[in-house]
Amino acid sequence: MVFGSIVPSSRGSLAPQQFLELANVYLENAFGANDPDIVLELCRNAEESLSKARKAVKQAHNQAVVDGIATAYIGLGKLLESHGHVSGAQASFKKAEKLG
Repeated sequence: MVFGSIVPSSRGSLAPQQFLELANVYLENAFGANDPDIVLELCRNAEESLSKARKAVKQAHNQAVVDGIATAYIGLGKLLESHGHVSGAQASFKKAEKLG
């Protein structure tokens, strides 16, 4: 990957709020995409960012970020459900539910 060799990734050092913001960018773009393959790739990226946000927020509990993560998981679930990915949608809804 040419881009990766030019600019180092900062994804490992982002704060929980930044991971959440990144996930929401992915979701926003996924909702606007027409190509199902692009939608799924953006959903995967959103899921990865939300997972990292959940792990990071455990160390520095911030209820606003936790609520935002839960809301993003619900949005991800709705998006997956609308594209016929019921099992993925259900998994997202369960993650949202666990967060409260």
